[in-house]
Amino acid sequence: MASAAEVFGGGVLAVTGGGAGVGEGLARYAASIGMSVAIGDVDVDAAERVAADIVSAGGRAVARRVDVRDASQVEAWADSVYADLGPVRLLINNAGVEQFGYLWDTPVDNWRRLIDINVTGVFNGVKAFVPRMADAGEPAHIWNLSSIGGVAVAARQGPYIVSKHAVLALTENLLVDVRGAGLDISVAAVLPASVASNIFDSAGGVEAGDEAASDAEREAMLKLRDTAMSPLEAAERVFAQAAGGEFYLLTHAELVGTAMAARGEQLRTRTAPRSRT
Repeated sequence: MASAAEVFGGGVLAVTGGGAGVGEGLARYAASIGMSVAIGDVDVDAAERVAADIVSAGGRAVARRVDVRDASQVEAWADSVYADLGPVRLLINNAGVEQFGYLWDTPVDNWRRLIDINVTGVFNGVKAFVPRMADAGEPAHIWNLSSIGGVAVAARQGPYIVSKHAVLALTENLLVDVRGAGLDISVAAVLPASVASNIFDSAGGVEAGDEAASDAEREAMLKLRDTAMSPLEAAERVFAQAAGGEFYLLTHAELVGTAMAARGEQLRTRTAPRSRT
């Protein structure tokens, strides 16, 4: 089986949300196997810090402020990546946010922000990069970040779970579309479980309703960081699976695999869902 360096080394990675967490791990690991890295992040200072570290280590990296909710910004970023680094071999639509609290307590603005980032942001990345990848005439890859939450449900995280189910469906349909169009683009869905990041710190809460339930869910998720996988280890696992041609890329193969099997069984038997938390 080919290694990640053999499949991806020497190519260009474009990653959204690459300034921290899973995205940062993916960017740093990609650089370690010889990829040039373009980091797009709404937190440009974080993106520039990661890019500067990669360059200091002898790699090639650029950073740009990108709000994935804005299709014109994503288009402009794609133009700059192709101009500065060359054809993109791997696009990772990673940017995402969380939301805690009961679904009916979720502020409307928080709902819209989360769906715009987690779902529309992935669509904007696909729309900006696929035509450029097709025009380049070289093999390319797209990974979209779903989650273990994309194959499960979790109490008091409804908007996030909805978004990750949507990303998984988007990715599965993207695979069918690129095959139908005869494009030389591989597509994969990344389903992380617990990976160290600040997504729970910055998650939205509720302004009215059961604030205690929202706060308790945040605290429970924050405790997971004590035993969470490092972003770099998660990236290494994901890259290895992608190099082997897998579609579902799992950071925790047993845990996420069990959730996938349970989801399949639930649908097969038409059993009402239960929260995994």
